[in-house]
Amino acid sequence: MTEKRPKVLITGGAGFLGINLIRHLDAHGYDLVSLDLADFPYPERDRVTTVTGDIRDAAAVERAMAGCDAVVHAAAALPLYPADVIYTTDVEGTRMVLETARRLGVPRVVHVSSTAVYGIPDHHPLRENDKLEGVGPYGQAKIQAEMVCLEYRAKGLVVPIIRPKSFVGPERLGVFTVLYDWALDGRNFPLIGNGKNRYQLLDVADLAEAIRLCLTLPPERANDTFNAGAAEFATMGEDYQAVLDAAGFGKRVIGLPAAPAIWALRLLEALRVSPLYKWVYETASKDSFVSIDKARDRLGWEPRYSNQDALLRNLEWYKANRAAYAARSGVSHRVPWKQGALGLLKRAF
Repeated sequence: MTEKRPKVLITGGAGFLGINLIRHLDAHGYDLVSLDLADFPYPERDRVTTVTGDIRDAAAVERAMAGCDAVVHAAAALPLYPADVIYTTDVEGTRMVLETARRLGVPRVVHVSSTAVYGIPDHHPLRENDKLEGVGPYGQAKIQAEMVCLEYRAKGLVVPIIRPKSFVGPERLGVFTVLYDWALDGRNFPLIGNGKNRYQLLDVADLAEAIRLCLTLPPERANDTFNAGAAEFATMGEDYQAVLDAAGFGKRVIGLPAAPAIWALRLLEALRVSPLYKWVYETASKDSFVSIDKARDRLGWEPRYSNQDALLRNLEWYKANRAAYAARSGVSHRVPWKQGALGLLKRAF
C-alpha cells in the first residue's frame, strides 16, 4: 500500500519564495497546494493544486486549506504596497490563515516573518529575544503578525516563526534588479556609506530547508521563533564587488557619504520616483546580521550558501533570463522594480 504523502498549503505559492519552496517540498515527497492572488505560470503547475484567491478571503483560504496536514504562510504585502494593504494582508490575513487552520483542525502553520522586526538595531548579532521595533508599515505589520502567531500558539496550534534575512537566489528580482542591471550594463555601483559594514543575506534554498525542518520536527523542537541567515558573509562592499567582478567589466563599488545619500533617497521616496524604501536605505550603511545559533541547535539547520554564492547564483539566472523581463515591472520579488530616478543616476556611474 502506497504511503500517503503529507499535504501542505503554501500561501503566496506563486511568489519567489513560494515557487522555490514548492520545488523543495515536492522533491521531499509532499503534495502541495498554492494559494495566491497571482497566476501560477510555472512548469510545476501540473504537480500542484492551485487556488487563486486572497488570504483575507475566508472562503478562499478554507477552500485551499481543506484536507491539508500543515500550512506554510509565506504570503505578504511587501513594503512598496500602500500601508492599508500591508496591514490588512500581513496582519489580518495572518489571523485569517491561523483561525482557519484552528477551525479545520490543521495542527501546524509555519509563519514566514522577517528580520525587519528588529528595525535599526544598536548591536549585533541580533538574537530572537531582542526587542522588536519595526521601521515603516511593513516592519510594524510583521511584528503585529508575530503577535497573532503567539496568540494562536497559546491556543494550541504549532506555529514556528522564521525570521529570514533578505533572501536571494535564482529568480529573485525586486530591488536586486538594480544591482544586476548596473553590473551587466558595465556601470560602477554606488553604496550608501563606505561599504565596510557587514550585511547578511540568505539563499532561498537554505530558507526552504529551514521551513521544511519546521514542518517536520517534533513540536518541542520546532514550535519556536528562529532567525535564518547565511553563515558566511563579508562586508557589503566585498559581497557586491563580487557581482561586479563576475559581470566582467572591471567596475567597482563606490561608497557615498551616508547622511546626504539618505536624505536624497528620502526625498526621492517622497516623490515616488525611487524603488528604495526607508528600511532599505536607513540600514544599508550599517551592520545587519543575526545569530543563527538557535536554528542550528534546535532544528539542526546549516546553511549551505554564502552571501556571494546566493548573489552569484541569481546573477547567472538573471543573465540568462534578462530579456524576458525587460518590459515588466511591479512591486513583488518576482518582477523587476521600476528604478525611476536611479535609472537616470546610472548614467553618472
